[in-house]
Amino acid sequence: MQVRVLDDVCQGHTLCATSAPKLFGLSEEDGHAIVLLAEVPPELENDARRAALGCPEQAIQIF
Repeated sequence: MQVRVLDDVCQGHTLCATSAPKLFGLSEEDGHAIVLLAEVPPELENDARRAALGCPEQAIQIF
């Protein structure tokens, strides 16, 4: 499983970084989400799904 954040969609709500801190961080530049681990380890797949579902802007893609 891989994950990415759509930079042009993310509004910096920080919910992904709160729900999955091992996968997402926040850019110091603009506060928007950044992916820390593009390749999601199996033990963090549920965290990735939860973060994607919780994103108000639907800026997280899982593939």
